[in-house]
Order: sequence, then structure tokens, then C-alpha cells
Amino acid sequence: MEALHVLIAGPAGAGVFATSNMLGKTLLRHGYEVFITNEYPSLIRGGQQWALVVASAESPVYSHRRRVDLLLALDKQALGSNLSKLGSEGLAVCDTADKGVEDPRVVPLPFREAVKELGAPTVSINTVGVGAIVGALGGDVELLKSAVASQFRSREVAEVNVKLAEKGYSMGVELRRRVRFQLKRLSSSRRLLIDGNSALALGLLAGGMTAFFSYPMTPASPILHFLAEIQREYGIVVFQPESELAAINMAVGAAYAGARAAVATSGGGFSLMVEALGQAAMTETPVVIVNVQRPGPSTGMPTHTAQSDLRFVLHASQGEFPRVVLAPSNPLEAYELGCEAMNIAWKYQVPVIVLSDKFLAESFWTIPDLPRLEPEEGRVFRGEVQGDYARYRLTGDGVSPMAVPGTRGALVYANTSEHDEYGFGTIDPAVVRAMQEKRFLKLRSLRAEAERKGVKVHGDGQVVLATWGSTTMVAREALRELEGVKLVQLVWLEPFPAESFAQEVSGRKLLVVENNMRGQLVSLIREHVLRQPEGFLGRYDGRPLDPEEVVEFVKMHMR
Repeated sequence: MEALHVLIAGPAGAGVFATSNMLGKTLLRHGYEVFITNEYPSLIRGGQQWALVVASAESPVYSHRRRVDLLLALDKQALGSNLSKLGSEGLAVCDTADKGVEDPRVVPLPFREAVKELGAPTVSINTVGVGAIVGALGGDVELLKSAVASQFRSREVAEVNVKLAEKGYSMGVELRRRVRFQLKRLSSSRRLLIDGNSALALGLLAGGMTAFFSYPMTPASPILHFLAEIQREYGIVVFQPESELAAINMAVGAAYAGARAAVATSGGGFSLMVEALGQAAMTETPVVIVNVQRPGPSTGMPTHTAQSDLRFVLHASQGEFPRVVLAPSNPLEAYELGCEAMNIAWKYQVPVIVLSDKFLAESFWTIPDLPRLEPEEGRVFRGEVQGDYARYRLTGDGVSPMAVPGTRGALVYANTSEHDEYGFGTIDPAVVRAMQEKRFLKLRSLRAEAERKGVKVHGDGQVVLATWGSTTMVAREALRELEGVKLVQLVWLEPFPAESFAQEVSGRKLLVVENNMRGQLVSLIREHVLRQPEGFLGRYDGRPLDPEEVVEFVKMHMR
């Protein structure tokens, strides 16, 4: 059976996203695989927004598609703007006052009347609406009620909304004959419905993060909000300073003092952090920077998605120094790479950048229960140092001993100017060369890790589709309609896993898809593998690629 696509649309403040969460939880509790994504304008107040909920009984849902089976419109404008997306056999439900068009697919229902009967706020029509959708789908009303109740912290508010959902459910039952998709209770193991931002935050915690600093910037702000709510439970420091400059410098300072620190921002905020990135590199201070990409330049489109910061983060800050860049494609990878980023930073004493984007950050996927991961400390002294301590001692792998302030027997010193093994400034050519070479010795081990873990492969064929980040999920959805196509996903982008990637694409036609205009992954492939891909598909209008356009692109190159 094909997946179900439900579009929920309405004005800002109408509870569009809360409605999608309630519906998503209901479908999850029925045992379905669920995916949720959204779009909203870059406005302080007002404007229309939508959320798409996709459910499948038979296989994972990797991303959206250009189809809508059911439409829940929370006002007249939402109905008019989104009715064209509805399939010819689809069904749209709205309040009786919002119909506004003569279309056999549109069914008006007394949402506001139900709200008025219970004396609830007018905005609560969204709960009546989600009840109507579940009723029309033949869902279990008890699962609906539990999902609605879990959405609200106030017991009183939850009880009112459960009653509203029941009223909506009764309305929807009358529409079952008009909906070809009917819900069933499926058996399933424990799973989570989680967004990329939350999963990444949990990954940082799994990696032992004890301090988090962030100045709000869409679409990274939810990481700050999530961690702020749970900071006492996890015993961590979460602080919102006055700027991105302050955030990164506080993180570097906290890491120098021994805290496993991270920051989160978007491209504009990362731009302000560039000087401090070099500071972390020169002092060899471990720090993790999460960049949740959005379109630029400048303010760009704050609430939309892009993959246009790749080249920027690879070369940000003056001078040359080793860094690591990781790119998750889904919440499970975000969790795993969040932990790995923290461990790499402390193992190698380098800055690690995690490249996310709005599509991954604010979309929800069904994933298995999160695996247990552990922090790795590295060569860090926190109690006492025996013998002669040199912070930047020359070693065979470039990683020097790191003592934190208060360590007995160690002069804890860091210097952003070039320095000798003890951290004291120098301009001696031989010492300068030795220090630079010492820092780059780390790349030998980092490259080995990148080659081992930096490439993932989905499927097989003589045509290779190369991706990175969240575009991988769109490509995996497209693979359902493609034969003879091998998807090669770059998880590590710096160091670039050149040998592993070259081996996977050797002797095959190579195509690249990504959410930018100039093909930034294409340029990396040319640089590291000395190969020009035979085709490139980029999208740069603030929206993720659609699986349909990926299918069309690949088939065009297979002819």
C-alpha cells in the first residue's frame, strides 16, 4: 500500500505544527513509520504555514513527495492556497465558515461549533480537525486521545483537547467511505518520532557535553531551547550570551577550563565565529560547532533550507589548520555524529563542525530507540601530572597532553600566537615549522577514520548518485523508483574520504545532487578524486529537493 500524505495548513498561531505532532504521534502509536516536515515564512508574526505528515505501514518514509491525500485547512486562505496540491481522489476538511469554494473534494465540518460548545479557545479548532482526520482514517480513538493528551503540559488543557478530538473523530467517522486509506493497529518495536535538532542535542549529551552556548538564530534555536529545558536534569550549563561572538569565545574558554563545550548557530552566526575558530585551532582547544544551514548570503531566508555553507566551513578562518566536518542525513545520524563530534574534538584537540540544515533540523522521522553511546576523553589530565609537562609537546601523532587549570604539577598555558612546546610565543623558523607540522600530523589518523567511516552506500548499480546531508533522504526516497542506481553518501567531508569514495564510484557514471547552486560537493570530488561528475542537480530556492525531480534527473542521464 502506498504511503499516506496529510497536509495541515493555516495561519501562524493556529497550531499547525502542534496538529502535525498530534497526528504524527497517533500514527506512530498505530505502528506506522512517520515523517513530518514543514514550511513557514520568515516573519515575526502572521503569514501562512503548513506541515506535511507522511505515514507508511510497509517501509520507512525517507522524505516527502509531491502529493496530498488529505488536507486539513484551518482557515479560508489555507484552503484556497493548498487545494491545488490535493489529488483528484483526495479529501479536504475545513470549518463550515471557511469553505469558500465549490469543489466536491471539500467537506465543511462544524469545527468552531464544537469548540464553542466546550467553551474552548477558538484556536482549538486544530484539535477538532486532527480528530476528524483520524476518524476519517478509521483510526483507534483511544490512541488519538493519548496522543492529544501528551501534547499539553496542563492536565486541564489536555482534558479539554481530548474532548475536542473526540468530537472531531465523530465527525470524521462519517467520511470513512470517502477515504481509501484506512488505519490498522500494527505490531512494532519501540521507536521514536524525533527531529534532527533534538537528536543532535542528545548526541552531544551522549558525547559528554557539559557546557552549551548559543545565541538564538533560526533554524538552530530549537537546540538551545531543548537543552535549556533539560539542563538541570543532565547537570549541564546552558547559556545564552549577547552574541555569537560571545558564544564561541565562551565555549573555547570553557573547553580550556576542562568542560566539553559546544555551540550551535546558522551560517550568519558562524560567520561571526570565524576568528574564534582560528583561536581554538591555534590553542588546540577542543570545541564542537553546529551549523544548521539556511539560504544566504546575509539574512537570506531564515526559515528555509540550503546546503550552501560547505565550502565556507572547510576554509573558514585565516591560516591553515586541521578540522573535521561531519554531515548527518537523518536524526539517528545526527545523534551518532553529535556524540562522535564531541569525541573527535577531545581525542584530537581540533575544532569539529557538524553541518546540518533546516530540512533535517526541523523535520521528524521515525527511528529505532537511540543506541547507548559513551564519551571518550583523550589525552586529558584533570588531577595531577607527573614529570615535565609541555602543553604542545611534539608527539608522533600530533596530539599533545592537555592539562586543565588546577592540575597539580602543570603550568596550564595557552597561546593564540605561534608558540613552542610549552606555549611560549616564538618566531623561530624551525620551531614554527615543527609546530605547524605537529598540528597537521593529526590528519594522518583523522584521514584513516574518514576513510573507515566517511562513506555510506545504499543500493547498487552502474549509475552512482552522490549526496551529503539531508539530501540523502530525498535521494533514498527517489531510489524506490530507480533501478541500477547506487547511492553514495558522504558523511565525512573533511578530511575527505577520497580513497573510499573513489572505490565506490570507479567505473560508474557519477551524478551529484545537493541543495546549492554551484555544486560544492562536485568541486570537492574534482579536488580530491580528480573526476568531473557527468551530471549535477542543484536546488537553491530555499526548499529541499523533491524525490520526483531527482528521479527525472537520474532517468534523463540513464537514457
